[in-house]
Amino acid sequence: MASRAKQIIPLLDRILVQRVKAEHKTASGILIPEKAQETLNEGRVIAIGKGALDRDGKHIPVSVKEGDKVLLPPYGGSVVKVDKEEFLLLRDSEILAKIEEF
Repeated sequence: MASRAKQIIPLLDRILVQRVKAEHKTASGILIPEKAQETLNEGRVIAIGKGALDRDGKHIPVSVKEGDKVLLPPYGGSVVKVDKEEFLLLRDSEILAKIEEF
């Protein structure tokens, strides 16, 4: 799954993200149909580019690293499909926030 997506190397300030999937069951164990599941606005960073270029041609590093959990905008990015899995390709500036896990 994600290992196959590792072959996709984002350029410049782009970031490859896999959306976190919604729960398939409720707390009481009832299965939720796929169409009734909501789309979560959280994702996991799979791969990052080197960063945008400044006026001198130096790379400005992206603000996240591989494995980070991030907050995604409701719209935007480019959908990339790899082996029936969907990934989003976003610019660093499109990522809304980094989610810290304690």
